[in-house]
Parts: sequence; structure tokens; C-alpha cells
Amino acid sequence: MINQIVTKIAKREFSRSLKFEEGSLPKLPSCSDEKQRLLYMHVPFCEELCPYCSFHRVIFNEPLTRRYFQALRREIKIYHEKGYKFEGIYVGGGTPTVLIDELAETLNLARELFPIKDISVETNPNHLISEKIKILQNCGIKRLSVGVQTFNDEMLKKIGRYEKYGSGKEIAERLKNTQGYFHTLNADMIFNFPGQTPDMLDADIDMLLKLNIDQTTFYPLMISAITQNIMKETMGEVDFRAEEKFYKLIVRRLEKFYDFSSAWCFSRKESLVDEYVVEFEEYVGLGSGAIGYLHGTCYSNTFDIEGYIASLEKGKLPLQASRKFDLHDQMSYDFLMKLFSTRLDIASMQKKYDGKFLKTMWKEIAAFEMVRAFRYFDHYLHLTPYGRYLWVIMMREFFIAVNNFRDYCRKQVNIG
Repeated sequence: MINQIVTKIAKREFSRSLKFEEGSLPKLPSCSDEKQRLLYMHVPFCEELCPYCSFHRVIFNEPLTRRYFQALRREIKIYHEKGYKFEGIYVGGGTPTVLIDELAETLNLARELFPIKDISVETNPNHLISEKIKILQNCGIKRLSVGVQTFNDEMLKKIGRYEKYGSGKEIAERLKNTQGYFHTLNADMIFNFPGQTPDMLDADIDMLLKLNIDQTTFYPLMISAITQNIMKETMGEVDFRAEEKFYKLIVRRLEKFYDFSSAWCFSRKESLVDEYVVEFEEYVGLGSGAIGYLHGTCYSNTFDIEGYIASLEKGKLPLQASRKFDLHDQMSYDFLMKLFSTRLDIASMQKKYDGKFLKTMWKEIAAFEMVRAFRYFDHYLHLTPYGRYLWVIMMREFFIAVNNFRDYCRKQVNIG
């Protein structure tokens, strides 16, 4: 019952807070502070379009992709000219490594312009080859995140990845051969696919433990309304009732060997995580369809790839929509994201909001205390085992709301 209530409230609140205002474009101010932010870059090109994915992506086209990377470098220079500083880079997609020479040139430019300490890049198993790995190493990449999803061959066939990315055994072999080349090798996994069984999930975990993988992220299936219909036609109905059982299985198997970097990310050593929003209070989004968060404003770039390129060729930022969060929304956002890392520093939040955090958020804190979602010691709120799953629910609904926004924006592009 509590899970259902949290799901319902989270769905409603995230739908409201992520209702971007068309035409309300942020005017990106020049930056004079020394705050270190994260630079997120989106590369929307994929060799295959997986049916469960709601991210902004299109089929790879080499000429268009090269023009896109040129535009991305122009966008990087605009932020540099405005005085922004970044200490971390996260490159997501799509598949960022589809044109490794363009990616390398783009990352090297960012490293020249900003005091970058950490770089994380997403890729797919078929790109784990020596030539690409060497180039990625030379670009200073510390964390390579590989989209595995599952090692089960039948499931890989159902989700359209077997033919392109190989069998579970082949994927595992590629991961094994890539170990040690980066500070952190991460395996991105998904649980609660239609038709997935506990035995299948157990076998996936067995493989990860056998590989002694540095880090693994186990996402619950998160699909937008449109993608849910596609999934129903291709794989069957998603049963969210099975989610908690799967999550408990994952935690029981992995917590003996890994620490929680977040409620669904398990790490053997300190490292960046996919949910960079947890580690950085502010981040900019570069690339078509990228979302950023600056000065209490959440904003999005255009999802029209040709429009994105054209704007930057004219020296203009390709902004599409934004939403200014009020003070309560900003506190709620911090409450969600910081606790997703499994603990929240109360003193830090009080300082950030001039002593108003507890006065404003007391109802939310009291409600979650009543269901024993966290405990308090050493000035921190720490998620309990049950609290971790509640935060999985909320982050799932948060990303579904983001995915629904992406669907809306893509629809507007197609209409136009």
C-alpha cells in the first residue's frame, strides 16, 4: 500500500514539476563564480533503436553525426566564453562512441578549456575493441559505462540486442578483456523486463560476480507512455508488482561485495555514477535534447537535430523550453537527489537554504520517518533498506516523467 501511495504521489508531483513552458527560454547569464559544475553531453545516434529506450536517439548517419559533433564543440566554446567552469564530464546517448575520432576531438577540446577531473562515457559492448579503448584512454576517461542490460540470450533477442551486440557469453568476454583499462568499468543492467524471471536475474548477477566487475547499475525498467505501448506489442505487459522482489534479490546478492553509490548503483571503489545529478548540484546539458539545471532553472535544448546544428552555426544556444523551480521545488529536488545517494547532509541543506530547509520540508521528512524510510545520526539522514526501495520508486517515476517530456518534445518536432 505504501509503495502504491509513493508511486502515485511521485508520478503526480514529477509530472507537475517537469511540465516545461514552451517559449519560456532561459537567458543564460555570464558566470563569474568559481562553482564547479558537471558538463553533460548528449550524442543521440545509435546503430540500433532498442524498443524499451525512451532517450532521445535516432539511427546513426555518419555525415549528420559529424556535423552534430562540430555543433557540439561550438556549444562548448559558448559556455567557456560565458565563464562557466566544469570539473566533470558525462557523455550519454544514444551511443557516444559511434564516431570515436569526433568524440575524442570533442573531449580534448573540453579538457583544454576546463579543469576537468573526471570523465564518464557510455558505450555498447560491440565498441569494446582495442583501437577504441586506446583512444578513450588517451582522452582521459576514468569511467566507461557499458550498456549490457542482461546476459540472457533469449532476453537479448527479445529486446533487439543479440544480433548487433552478441550473445551474453560474448558480451561477458568483452567486459573481461576491458577490465583494468579504466579506473572504473561499469555494467549497466536492467531488471523487470516482461518475461524476466528470478532465475534469469540470478544468472545475470552470477556473471557480474564472476567478472568481478568494478561497478554495476541495476535500473528498474523505466518507460514512457509511448514506449510502454511499444513494449507491450514486442515483449508483453510490464508488471511493476514484481519490481520490489527483483530489487531485493539484487541487493541481497550484491551488498556483500559492493557499497551503495546510490540506491541502484553498486561500486567496489569510489567513482562517478550514471546519476550525476546526485553528485553535482548544477549541471549543463549540451547536445540535442539535453537537459540542464542552473540557478534553480531546469531547461532543455531543442530535440530537432537539424535545428540544433543550425542554431549553433549561427552562434546561438539551441534552447527549447525551461521551468523555473520555486524554493519548495528546489528543496524537494535536493531532498530526492541527495537521499538517492543513500544519505542527506542536513547541516549542508540548512546552510544552502538559509536555515529554511527543515521548516519547509518537515512534512515530507515526517511522512518518510513514519514509514521508517531513513534514520538520523551524525547529522545525516540515512536511507534504511526499505527506504532505498522507496527511493528507487521515486527515481523511477522521476525518469519516467523526464521520458514523457522527451516524447512530448519529439512529437512537437515531428508536427513542425
